[in-house]
Amino acid sequence: MLKTLTVWNFALLEHVQVEFGSGLNILTGETGAGKSILIDSLGAILGARMSADFIRTGCDWLRVEAVFTLDDESLGLHELLTAQAIDDSEGELIITRQLGRNGRSNVLVNGCHVTLSVLRQIGAYLVDIHGQQANLALLKAENQLNLLDQYDPDILEARAAYQQAYQDWRAKQKAYTEKEQASREYAQRLDMLRWQDREISEAELQPGEDETLEAEIKKLSHAEKISDSVQEAYALLDSRTKEGIGVLAALSIVKKDIDEMSRYDDGLDNLRQMVEEATISLQEAAYELRDYGEGMDFSPEKLDKLQSRMDVIYKLRKKYGATIDDVLAHQQKVRAELADIENYDDDMAQLQKAIAAAEKKLAAAAAVLTKRRTKAAGELAKAIGSQLLELGMPQARFEIRVAPLTDYGPQGLDEVGFYFSANPGEEEKLLQKVASGGELSRIALAIKTVAASRDASVPSMVFDEIDTGIGGRTAQMVAERIALVAGYKQVLCITHLPQIACMADVHLYIAKHSQGEQTQTNVHALSPRERVSEIARMASGADATAASLDNAREMMQHAQQKKARFRQQRQG
Repeated sequence: MLKTLTVWNFALLEHVQVEFGSGLNILTGETGAGKSILIDSLGAILGARMSADFIRTGCDWLRVEAVFTLDDESLGLHELLTAQAIDDSEGELIITRQLGRNGRSNVLVNGCHVTLSVLRQIGAYLVDIHGQQANLALLKAENQLNLLDQYDPDILEARAAYQQAYQDWRAKQKAYTEKEQASREYAQRLDMLRWQDREISEAELQPGEDETLEAEIKKLSHAEKISDSVQEAYALLDSRTKEGIGVLAALSIVKKDIDEMSRYDDGLDNLRQMVEEATISLQEAAYELRDYGEGMDFSPEKLDKLQSRMDVIYKLRKKYGATIDDVLAHQQKVRAELADIENYDDDMAQLQKAIAAAEKKLAAAAAVLTKRRTKAAGELAKAIGSQLLELGMPQARFEIRVAPLTDYGPQGLDEVGFYFSANPGEEEKLLQKVASGGELSRIALAIKTVAASRDASVPSMVFDEIDTGIGGRTAQMVAERIALVAGYKQVLCITHLPQIACMADVHLYIAKHSQGEQTQTNVHALSPRERVSEIARMASGADATAASLDNAREMMQHAQQKKARFRQQRQG
C-alpha cells in the first residue's frame, strides 16, 4: 500500500508531501490545479518515462520519493527484490527517483541502485493505474485472455500444467527437427568421425604416456652432460683428485682426529657422532651416484624411437586436445556421435513415439484448460453484465466466448474474445469494434469491480479520468463501484464529481497558488467540515450556501450508509 508520496520540483509541485490511507483516497481541486501532475509523479516512481521538461522552471533537478508498506501476499515482489539483493525485511519499500536537467537519472529502492527496467518490474507489483491507456489495453486479445485466466485460480493451475506439457512437447519436436536436419550432413560427417576414431585408435595411446615420454626424452637428450656431472660428483665424494683428496677421505681424516682428541676430552662425543652421521649419509649418496651412472643407458636409436613416438602424440594433441587425456576424451565423443548417427532410424522412431505421447498429454491438459475457461467465461460475463446494469447500461449485453484455435499455442488451444452490445436488437460484436470511449471506461470499471475481490497481486489502484462524460445516476453507480473496489484495495481517484468524492475515506484537496511570477501547488487532507464545503462546491459550482451545504451533508451521510452495507456484504 502507498503510504506517502513526496515530490520536489516536479512541474508545479515545488515541495509536496502527501500521506495516503487505506480504502478510498479522493483527490479534488480546480481544473489545472495539478491533480494529474501528482499522478504523473507517482507514475515516475513506477518506472514511467520522464524528461527534463518535467523539472520545475528555475530548478536543476526533480525528485520523487514514495514509501510503500508490504504485506505477506507480496510473494512475487519479495522474490524479485531478493533477486536484486534488496532487503525488504522491515516490511517497507522506499523508492526514490531523481532526474537532473542534464538528463542524468538515479533510482534507489531501499538504498540500492536499480535500473529503470527493474523499477518497472517492481512497480507492476505495487500500483495499477487505471486510465485511458488501461482501457485501450482491454481491447487487446492477449489481455482479455489474461483477465479471464486470472479470474479463477483453477484456470491458472490448469494453465501452468498445460504450459509445462507444451514446453515438453515443443522440446521433443525441436529435437526431432534438429536430428532430421542434421541427417542431411550425416554421410560426410560419418566418414570424418570414422577416420578420427581410426586415427586415434591406431596410435594406441596410454593415459599419461606423453608426460612420461617427454621426461625420458629430456633425460636422454642430455645424457652426456648428466654422465659427466655424475662422474665429477662421484670423484669429489669418493676419490682423490688432482686438486686434493675426496670428501669422504677428508671426513675419514676428520673422524680419526676427533677420535684422537676424544681420548683426552669426553665433551667431543656429540661432535664425533655428527661426523659419523655425515660420513654415512655422504657414503650412501656416493653409492646412489655410482648406481645412477652405471644404470644410464644412452642409445641414439632409443632416443630416435621415443622422439618418433612423441611426434605422433604431438600431431594428435594439436588436432584433438592439449593432453592425451583430452585426445582420448575426444575419441569418446566421436564414438558417441557415431553411435548416435548409426542408430538414427531407431532414435527417430523413439522420438516420434515420445512426441505422440507428449501430444496426448498436451491434448488432455488443453482440454482441462478449455473446460475451466469456458465455465469461468460464463460466470465472469454474468458478473460483469450485472455491474454494467448498475453502471447505467440496462440494455447492455456482455459475453465472453472461448473458441478453439487450429493449433496449440503457449497459452492453450483457445482464443478468447469479449463481445458487447449496448442496445437491444443489435448483435454482440467484438468489444474492440463496437465500444465507444465512455462505454469502454464503464466496462473496464465493471471488470475491475468484479476482479477486485479475487486479485491480490496489486494492493493499490489509481483511477484517473474515470468520471469523464458521466453524471447523474450513472455517476452515483460509478461512485459505488469505486467504493466497492476500495473495500479490497487502496484506491486513489481523481474526480470532479461530488457523488464519487463523498465516498472518500481520505479526501485530499489540491490547490494552486501564484506568488509573483511563481506558481506552486499544495496538497492537504480535508477535515470533515472542509469536506462538506468542498463537496458543496463540487455539486453547486458556486459559493457554498446553506442549501448546498445541507445537500453535501446528506450526500455524505448516504455515502456512509452505502459503504456500511458494502462492508456487511464483504463480511457476510
